[in-house]
Amino acid sequence: MQTCRNLFRKHRWWLLVAFLAVAFNWPVEAQNQGTPRYILGTAFHVPSQYTNQESGYFSIIEGKNGRLYIGCAKYGVNAYLVEFNPLNNAMQMVVDVHRVIMSMLRGFAAQAKIHTRNNVGQLTGKIYIGSKQGYPEKGEKLSDYPGGYVLAYDPKTGKTENFGMPQKHFGVISVTPDEERGLCYISTCDDGRPIEKSHFMVLDLKTKKYRDLGDTGHSYAFIVVDNQGRAYHPLRGGRIARFDPKANKLEKLEVTVDGQAPPKAITKDGAILNWDWSPDHKTLWCVEMSTNQLYSFDMTATAKKIPGKAHGKILADTKATDCRAMCVDNKGKVWMGVTDHAFPGGPRCHLVSYTPGAKASRDHGIVGIANPSYINLYDAKGKLKPWHHTLRKEKDGTYTPWQPLGIAASADGSVNILTLAPFTLIRFRPEQVK
Repeated sequence: MQTCRNLFRKHRWWLLVAFLAVAFNWPVEAQNQGTPRYILGTAFHVPSQYTNQESGYFSIIEGKNGRLYIGCAKYGVNAYLVEFNPLNNAMQMVVDVHRVIMSMLRGFAAQAKIHTRNNVGQLTGKIYIGSKQGYPEKGEKLSDYPGGYVLAYDPKTGKTENFGMPQKHFGVISVTPDEERGLCYISTCDDGRPIEKSHFMVLDLKTKKYRDLGDTGHSYAFIVVDNQGRAYHPLRGGRIARFDPKANKLEKLEVTVDGQAPPKAITKDGAILNWDWSPDHKTLWCVEMSTNQLYSFDMTATAKKIPGKAHGKILADTKATDCRAMCVDNKGKVWMGVTDHAFPGGPRCHLVSYTPGAKASRDHGIVGIANPSYINLYDAKGKLKPWHHTLRKEKDGTYTPWQPLGIAASADGSVNILTLAPFTLIRFRPEQVK
């Protein structure tokens, strides 16, 4: 029989870890796999008057002033850009799309969403956005929508510049400025199914004239610009369109992943690819929405095919994920808001990061709300409010949102996630995500 002294000697390191975990509130995952590990963020509700389904999309970016700019969807009515000031936690509407373009149209003809990432102008600090269509109701058709607009909001003056409509009856899904060269790159969308028409376009910021580079057949496209000023747009089938404004040349390039043909996940029809670039504009980072895999592509390569790498699973030990929220911070780290749809207790959102060169992604934990009183989910009769259904109360009392759609990293090291229903901004402090 072992004595207490022998037991202590044999297990002293585990006992020490357990003691320290209790003393410092560390998560002891190895000893208690059944206990969820949360990362609790501070939640702020995007005012409901700017939405009617408590939604926005990946439309979030930090401006040079440290404030966040969030696009809202109000189907059949209008689209708005909201500014969040982290110094006083105040939200205010800064762009009313219909007021800027002087429209009174409603229904499917309305500018229903700002769906673009809201990229920032390098020289001016302006927030570049685009408007798009909603969903047609019975009796409405796609051609009822007049077309989306490209706009730029200047936080310094509070004024919004209207660059007009790139393409009739098409919405605007991506706007990427290259102010140094006086250009802006646009991706349009007709919302057709099963194959969408999506045109890669170039805007001259001075003349406000558009040049159409052709249909790409790719839904929800992102556009990135490399360190040589060349713009990249995904093509149906897994290829990439690259436009060089200096040479006035459009190329359609194949890609490889780890030296092989790209996987079907990124070549299939309907692939939804979230792109962002590294701070030096040399690397294109890519996530396909439902594939649970992170990829990178070398935009400096001189070969005829753009070489890529797979960096492993975003979330380990799950069979079904949804990653619509991905961005790269100012130090090159990749941040993702990922839903685990295979969790037995219901879907859960995880905050995940990847540091270039690391062997694997890092799961920072299940996203939870530190201040659940930020919103009242129920009406006076105790009934769940419409469009408030993706914020769930767990058995341990923690409130967990499970539908992330956008993410933005702040210059001070904070990370910000957008979740819908209710439309919520969740902020994580720098010390939480180190």
